[in-house]
Amino acid sequence: MDKRIGAQYYTIRDFCQTLEDFDKACQRVSEIGYKVVQLSAIGDFSGEEVKKVLDKHGLICACTHRPWDNYLNKLDSEIKFHKTIGCSVAGLGSMPGFNAKKETIDDFVQKAIPIIKKLHENGLVFAYHNHAFEFEKIGGKYVFDIITEAMNSDSFKYILDAYWLAYAGVNPAKFIRERKGKIACVHFKDLKIKDNKPVYAEVGCGNIDWDDVIAASEEAGVEFALVEQDICETDPFDCLKTSYEYLTKKGFE
Repeated sequence: MDKRIGAQYYTIRDFCQTLEDFDKACQRVSEIGYKVVQLSAIGDFSGEEVKKVLDKHGLICACTHRPWDNYLNKLDSEIKFHKTIGCSVAGLGSMPGFNAKKETIDDFVQKAIPIIKKLHENGLVFAYHNHAFEFEKIGGKYVFDIITEAMNSDSFKYILDAYWLAYAGVNPAKFIRERKGKIACVHFKDLKIKDNKPVYAEVGCGNIDWDDVIAASEEAGVEFALVEQDICETDPFDCLKTSYEYLTKKGFE
């Protein structure tokens, strides 16, 4: 695994909607010490604009989360975007419908298969990001695994989210180990309990066993780990800094 820990920009999405703000956000992320990013929920910028800003601040893009409609209806543009910014992992935040109904799953798989094929032909991997609903069971099997088997492609991988695994009652490290070779990236996102409810936390400030998750990610051939915090109780950049400082003590840089 690349030990350059990444910053998932969904954490700072409110600061990335104009090109000027995106530039400032990249500067702040770089100043914390991050060298790798995931581009998610940013403004509608061209690949050339994004690459220029990333290069300016010494950042590389490990993976993305791009709108499903872009993959469906603007796939050539998405291929160009990823090639321009030098990113080989084209990610999706969730399937449309955001549920575990059979018709939703079947529709997603049917539409995704030709997209995955074309991305593969252009040197790109399609990676799907989980939430909790993928761990509902149909016929005794996780929806997650039903999707994997239906895609039946080495070019279909996952951007696994440790928080949502734990939220769903699944041991993140064990799950990662069992899916060796299918995971492109892992979201390092912590879970803590507040007022008897699970909430997001800076990495190292919650209940997930990060030593085990890190070891599992290494064993499973995960390429990049990316810090994410969907909702921050303080400044999102401070949250990214807290997570970064914790993970650098664990061998990341």
